[in-house]
Amino acid sequence: MPQKKCRVELLAHTPEPLALIYAAFRQCYHAGDVADMWEDLLSGAISREKQAEFVEKVIASGHASPVEHVSFTFALSGVSRALTHQLVRHRIASYSQQSQRYVDASAMDYVVPPAIAADPRALARFEACMDGIGSAYRELKALLEAGGRGKNANEDARFVLPQAAATSIVVTMNCRSLLQFFEQRCCSRAQWEIRGAARSMLEHCRRVLPEIFRHAGAKCERLGYCPEGEKFTCGRYPLPGRN
Repeated sequence: MPQKKCRVELLAHTPEPLALIYAAFRQCYHAGDVADMWEDLLSGAISREKQAEFVEKVIASGHASPVEHVSFTFALSGVSRALTHQLVRHRIASYSQQSQRYVDASAMDYVVPPAIAADPRALARFEACMDGIGSAYRELKALLEAGGRGKNANEDARFVLPQAAATSIVVTMNCRSLLQFFEQRCCSRAQWEIRGAARSMLEHCRRVLPEIFRHAGAKCERLGYCPEGEKFTCGRYPLPGRN
């Protein structure tokens, strides 16, 4: 049962994302039909710089809903079930996750927390636990198959699998959901694994659409202060009203 590392790949995104956001914003303030300017947006007759300037200005005013027209789809692999349990709490999104009911976990891969990996005694105990769980899964699966469960044995044997079990998931979010996701999960107080995945996702988004994601990240980076309060602040930024 090998250890796994997080891998984040951008599978797809809405074509011409800046032009589409610009058109959506303009429709809110434009008396005509933005479909008539679409070719100018694609041809460059309305420059990318002009589109970006307009979009950034309107977003700064607090009008953000038009960015929802653009979405990004990611493939995350080598992540733990602990991560995906947090990920799916972001509800304005679509998820397609590897099933433990249909996928045989007899050779279960798993994720090791860095703090455990750095401590030889903790790592030895962790790996022994993973080996024991793998053995229990295979034994239960064999017993259930022998008892007549057949291919359905997986769905019951999986109950012993840990949160460390590695999984793969496809995630689609629109830009507004991604901005909120990055605010929560790029924060230094976020759990280490999902924080790493979020930062990788943000790098992909910045390459495609820097006009929207240039200043994305933890809330403190946008606000210039820490909104978490004295009890929870990491100290990177001052609390409100403090220098």
